[in-house]
Amino acid sequence: MPRPDLNRVPVFYHKYIAQVEGDNINEILSKQAITILALLNNLPAEKRDYRYGPDKWTVKEVLQHIMDAERVFAYRALCIARGEQQALPGFDENLYADKAQCTNRKWSDMTEEFRAIRRSTEILFASFNDSQLDATGTASGWPVYVSGIGYLTAGHAQHHLNILLERYL
Repeated sequence: MPRPDLNRVPVFYHKYIAQVEGDNINEILSKQAITILALLNNLPAEKRDYRYGPDKWTVKEVLQHIMDAERVFAYRALCIARGEQQALPGFDENLYADKAQCTNRKWSDMTEEFRAIRRSTEILFASFNDSQLDATGTASGWPVYVSGIGYLTAGHAQHHLNILLERYL
């Protein structure tokens, strides 16, 4: 699958898509999962609840946000690929983070959840044919297409991985 046509995705997705190298979304998602899981599995316990500023998310909250967003993006891709004509809603990332209550979650459960979500996303995108990857719909009030959502998914995770590396570790 070629890289997404940036004219078919909202401008605010461009910064995420630009962080993704390559033109095979399935390989990108798979390789990225290995990188992210290696970081998560080697993260010292004392860093999991660390936040670099008073109003910033903890590492656990960042991970939960990555997972929540990936689930939303995968749902959007599925709906659009299957021909959904209804506009799909947005989501308030700060509300989701607040309601997730990550402080009491076990790290091993969170890393296993990430592994499962990412594997599910990989299988979903591998199942799409060219017509489905090219399908267009509306999400958060903006036109978007399935291929663009795939790259957004990887780019969003990469964006937060970079923040973890630069500001938390």
